[in-house]
Amino acid sequence: MLADEIKQFFRGEVSADDDARTKYSRDYSLFKVMPQVVVFPKDAEDLERLVQFVAEKKAKGEDVSLTGRSAGTDMTGGPLTQGIVVSFTEHFHRVKEIAEAEGGREAYVVTEPGVYFRDLEPMLTAKGLLYPPFPASKDLCALGGMVNNNSGGEKTLAYGKTEHYVRELTLVMADGKTHTFRPLAGEALAAKLAEEGFEGDLYRGIKKLIDDHYDAIVKAKPDVSKNSAGYFLWNVWNKETGVFDLTRLIVGSQGTFGLLTEAKLGLVPLKKHSRMAVIFLRDLGPVGDLVNELLKFAPESIESYDDKTLEIAVKFWRALVASMKGSIFTLGWQFIPEMFMVLRGGMPKMIMLVELTGDNPAALDASIGTLADAVRRFAASHAGIQVRALRSEKEEEKYWAIRRQSFAMLHNNTTGKDTAPFIDDFIVKPEYLPEILPKVNAILDRYKDQLVYTIAGHPGNGNFHIIPLMDLKDPKVRALIPAISEEVYQLVLKYRGSITAEHNDGIIRTPYLGEMYGKEIEALFAATKKIFDPLGIFNPGKKVGGTLAYSEAHIEATQ
Repeated sequence: MLADEIKQFFRGEVSADDDARTKYSRDYSLFKVMPQVVVFPKDAEDLERLVQFVAEKKAKGEDVSLTGRSAGTDMTGGPLTQGIVVSFTEHFHRVKEIAEAEGGREAYVVTEPGVYFRDLEPMLTAKGLLYPPFPASKDLCALGGMVNNNSGGEKTLAYGKTEHYVRELTLVMADGKTHTFRPLAGEALAAKLAEEGFEGDLYRGIKKLIDDHYDAIVKAKPDVSKNSAGYFLWNVWNKETGVFDLTRLIVGSQGTFGLLTEAKLGLVPLKKHSRMAVIFLRDLGPVGDLVNELLKFAPESIESYDDKTLEIAVKFWRALVASMKGSIFTLGWQFIPEMFMVLRGGMPKMIMLVELTGDNPAALDASIGTLADAVRRFAASHAGIQVRALRSEKEEEKYWAIRRQSFAMLHNNTTGKDTAPFIDDFIVKPEYLPEILPKVNAILDRYKDQLVYTIAGHPGNGNFHIIPLMDLKDPKVRALIPAISEEVYQLVLKYRGSITAEHNDGIIRTPYLGEMYGKEIEALFAATKKIFDPLGIFNPGKKVGGTLAYSEAHIEATQ
């Protein structure tokens, strides 16, 4: 009946059949949540009428809600709901404008949320431009999810995350109308704070909340280089510059404030060439000091994966070859130098990829050679380290394939066990890595009869992704998820880190935000949600109000 009611005013498609509901009950997380209805809006007017419809039902006490979804590659259950799924990839897939830098103005792109990054990237490349904070899933994800999750990836070390590139955001909000947010200061901010109506109330409410709790909010900011946990209240009000910027709060909010319809995002010039050094480490002890040494060369990225990831790549080599679009013979030939390195030094515990970029190939060759020499000098006093400077961008491809495809290879090629991302995104300062990584390994190794796991990540930021393989059909194995989460998160918080640097909270981590931030900040998150969304229309149970009981009840095996 809900679908029939929506069809009366909705111009886009509406589906409540079992196939559609089942398709949209999953993302890349370990959850299954069956929605009531799936809708595919044609335009902002469809969304405005839909929000007004849901608001009327909420006012009558009915349990109806809206959850936006783009590509569905979220690893936290962020776009899963028992309410109405609002899917954007079908009709909101226009790149409206790409502007190059001119007259002191930065380059930017204006895009709708359903645009796949794989479609946007060649448009930008053709103009010599880059949108840097793309995740490893760049061939699968869409811009709406990237903004709502505050995504980051391999270039975050040099360029920062999504929050650093959002210039304007347009959303359909709880009043059923479309609103555009941008940084405000001076007279423009004063006028907005004096404005009557929904936006004025919103600005006044958030400004008062931040002013009343300013010191506690600033103190709550995690002491790491990137973070996607909670609401980023500390980023909104810059007292030194006088800039008040709600886009810095909306980014990463996982669609809990409204339905995103358009984003204006900053761009940077694309470097024409890259060179990579590959470092093999048999011991994790020197990682922190080595990262500090590598940072002196201003790398665009420092990525890594562990020996288990390498084993996965060997096991699922056919999928790896397919991702590289090459032949089996070519792939095997390319890895001959690394095979000799393993024979000389043994199987590494970590493989580190260090990328330098620039516009002058000769200068890059010299720089990567100097970096490799510096690593060799470092290795003279730290056993078990080998380095190889690659000769071309073609040689880099195999390493990027393993790093970027590791989760997909696990997700798509395992039988009998499920990929279970639940401690998949912790971050601490890089200097703590030699201490924390062995401790995380020790926790997981206690359960080696119930799971296997890989670790990959961004050591330049101290950010690592752990993807266990588990039999989620077994209740005893499912029961390990909250137990292991508690152990790992307590360890991360001991080092003043964040439980999620890139992937966000969703169903899996929202219940732990109180542990990470404390009850005062958790209450401020709830108050923030109430100011934006007083009726609780948008994506309930994410960021605010999520429970472990709900999380555990919706874990479901795919195998």
